[in-house]
Amino acid sequence: MAAPSRQSRHIVLASASETRAEMLRAAGLDITVMAARVDEEAVRQSMTSEGAKPRDIADALAEVKARKIASRCPDAVVIGCDQVLEFAGQAWSKAETADAARAQLQTLRGQIHLLHSAVVLYDAGKPVWRHIGEVRLTMRMFSDAFLDDYLARNWDAARHSVGTYRIEEEGIRLFSGIEGDLFTVLGLPLLPLLTYLSDRGFTAA
Repeated sequence: MAAPSRQSRHIVLASASETRAEMLRAAGLDITVMAARVDEEAVRQSMTSEGAKPRDIADALAEVKARKIASRCPDAVVIGCDQVLEFAGQAWSKAETADAARAQLQTLRGQIHLLHSAVVLYDAGKPVWRHIGEVRLTMRMFSDAFLDDYLARNWDAARHSVGTYRIEEEGIRLFSGIEGDLFTVLGLPLLPLLTYLSDRGFTAA
């Protein structure tokens, strides 16, 4: 892990994601992690009923998290993030059971789906910047036998990820193609975020 570089502000990540925290720390940021407890499913269902697009749902969830933590840490720069899987124009939720995951992956098999990874930055208790990264992923035509073995080996870890896969682990074997930024697949458009932090003088330029 990289040693933290010089930064002028206290930076808080409003997320419980270890992957996002590791990415930021590996990039040399000194961050505090504070999980924002919000009812994501309620927000998702409400926005879906109003006809919101999946990318807008990701953006709204990221902002809700950033705003909640910013209210507690008004002097900090707060990073809120969220990721939504879109298939056939619909936003998907995480599978709650292995059987639900199997059904989801069977539907995605041989198809293209999108991941929308949103990041919203709060400074002094107000939103100052936002970005939504998008990745197109193509799943290969894997067999039912492979799918069953995959879930048996990976359910405990992959169930925390929308789509029930972690491409940094065995989940990469589900795919035949990925178009987009790796960091965005992992849930955080890292390069645009680091560029903004540097341009604003929050981190070393």
